[in-house]
Amino acid sequence: MNKKIVRIAALTLCLMMFIGVVPAVAASSYGTYTYSQDGFGVASPDAYTPDQIVDSSYMGISTALKNPADLETDEDGNVYIADAGNNRIVVLDRYYKYKFSIKSFTNSNGIPDALTNPNGVYIGNGFIYVADTDNKRIVIFKKENGAYVRTVEEPQADVFPANSVYRPVALSVDSAGTMYVISSSTYMGVIALNSDGSFQCFVGAQKVTLSAWEKLWRYFQTEKQKERAEQYVSTEFNNITIDHRGFIYVTTSSIDASAQQAAVRSKGSDYSPVKKLNVSGDDIMKRTGFFGFGEVKIQSKSTNVTAPLGTSVIIDVALGPQNTWSIIDSKRSKVFTYDEYGNLLFIFGDIGTQLGNIRTMAAITYQNEKILLLDKSSGAFTVYTRTEYGEILLNAIENQNNRKYDKAQEDWETILQRNNNFDAAYIGIGKALYRSGKWTESMEYFTSAYDTKNYSNSFKMYRKDLIGKVIYIIPIVVIAVCVGATKFFGYAAKVNKEVAVSGKKRTFWQEILYANHLIFHPFDGFWDLKHEKRGSLRGAIFYIVLAIATFTYQSAGSAYIFNPTDSYPSILVQIISVIVPLMLWVIGNWCLTTLMEGEGSFKDIFIATSYALAPLPLLIIPATICTNFVTANEAALVTLLESFAFIWLGLLIFTGTMVTHDYSLVKNAVTCIGTIVAMVFIMFVALLFTTLLTNVIGFITAIITEITYRI
Repeated sequence: MNKKIVRIAALTLCLMMFIGVVPAVAASSYGTYTYSQDGFGVASPDAYTPDQIVDSSYMGISTALKNPADLETDEDGNVYIADAGNNRIVVLDRYYKYKFSIKSFTNSNGIPDALTNPNGVYIGNGFIYVADTDNKRIVIFKKENGAYVRTVEEPQADVFPANSVYRPVALSVDSAGTMYVISSSTYMGVIALNSDGSFQCFVGAQKVTLSAWEKLWRYFQTEKQKERAEQYVSTEFNNITIDHRGFIYVTTSSIDASAQQAAVRSKGSDYSPVKKLNVSGDDIMKRTGFFGFGEVKIQSKSTNVTAPLGTSVIIDVALGPQNTWSIIDSKRSKVFTYDEYGNLLFIFGDIGTQLGNIRTMAAITYQNEKILLLDKSSGAFTVYTRTEYGEILLNAIENQNNRKYDKAQEDWETILQRNNNFDAAYIGIGKALYRSGKWTESMEYFTSAYDTKNYSNSFKMYRKDLIGKVIYIIPIVVIAVCVGATKFFGYAAKVNKEVAVSGKKRTFWQEILYANHLIFHPFDGFWDLKHEKRGSLRGAIFYIVLAIATFTYQSAGSAYIFNPTDSYPSILVQIISVIVPLMLWVIGNWCLTTLMEGEGSFKDIFIATSYALAPLPLLIIPATICTNFVTANEAALVTLLESFAFIWLGLLIFTGTMVTHDYSLVKNAVTCIGTIVAMVFIMFVALLFTTLLTNVIGFITAIITEITYRI
């Protein structure tokens, strides 16, 4: 009997423990992550965790929120909700308890008035500014009690299109009282109004995205048609906020999806879903992170029917502590948070009904150490509290902003102990070491974060110290290289001169050295290459192998600044990348010149084209060596040297083709263009044949498999 009681008690205890664990496991589905340099999500400790859901019952209001559109807080922590469905502004205290609401009022003319579908609210200068959307106006109330102050009616200006509709959905106000209004049907940019409500200007019009067909069609349109078409291009902003320096953050969800995702990948400004504008409307947002803003790893097709597809739909932006800022993706119910330089700090959130997940995210705001996210579907908002990890992260940013680099380094090191995938921590430590004069150590940390810009700054200082130590050796090395190159070219010229008059059989070494004469005297060089047999197949093969070795060294020997991911193609890829274009050119040129009275044989074309590769190692190898001694600002010099190598190669191929076939300049130009077309045609035929062969093999395999099963 005692054993049964013990077993029952043990089973009951286990069941209670299981019941206690289930909610924790359920809540653990809420996750935080960042993106690595290659665009893959990397798990991160939670910077904010969900604390509670505040619904109408908790607020203490009898009428539940209906389609709430906006959420704001003030410096005291009070919360303001634009309850659009109920035509009111709900005001809560810092503990999310009801204080008062604004619904109806008596206007300046002494006439009873009311809000209709207010979509936006902003708190500033001691006032509550309401975007009274359906009434096409801005209404201002006192912050302390919601008393009516005045109304800002629809602005009037000649720059508005004749049939334009003014529908204010969001606004922000600077310290001088200038109002920046987002109208849902205005595509010319943010509407700036003076403090008295008069129109000032448009700020930061979003660039129009047009398809290829639309761009072509515009060439045939009249000016009036073009103006009319512009009005139907959905490029308006959807939300706005302003920082303490007067810079405006705006978001949009009306950009073409492909253009937006290209901006995320390239960190471009034109089609970015979020911008930071100055008073002139210029985007001054810093984008030093790996990517732009919003979801990076998107799906165009999904096996999971619940997984969101396509680009992010950014609908709101909020300013956090230490110049951090956050945007929300309503498609995925995610929050993306960045520092002032555009570096991604963390991403959290998901669609759902669990604590921490939101069904229809509508707005975001900061409340001191908390983040509030508004759920339009449930008519409630979720409170997220900053974690210890989040506190350390903000302390690190604060110390870095205040130039307390030693303390910032300690914070970043603490973060790395908890999240060794956090690139911003490596960059922070690298900057601290840089300011301490530890160049090589800082370079190591920048390397870990793939930060080529800061790495280049550290390398510049390291190079400066190194040059100071070996200043006397540098002239000796330069002189030795110049003397060695001069001696070699002189020797090659002497050998080529002797071979030209000797009449003896050429050795392999002499055939190789002949390229020295050919690249500097292409007309004479290619003539003698064909008619005097100064080159050979083995010499041609040598220069092909040398070109392959050159590109292999270039990929493997380039410095970190030129190859931060330390990735390079295999030797097989290098072989294919040289031989395939070369053989396509030779085959295409031979096929074409056979029909155009060309005097060169297949062998002549192959040898001439192969010898034309000779300048590549002369320029690309030194350029690759130089990558180990230049900074990012000097990288253009290396690129110029490499570009010159390919230009030289192209000129030699052009000249070699003309001399080999004894063509005129015009006929040779036409032949070269035709050869390029022939190369494309050969590739098309090869691809078609490969596809057909694959299908035939697959068909035969299927028949054999079917016969095997039936037998």
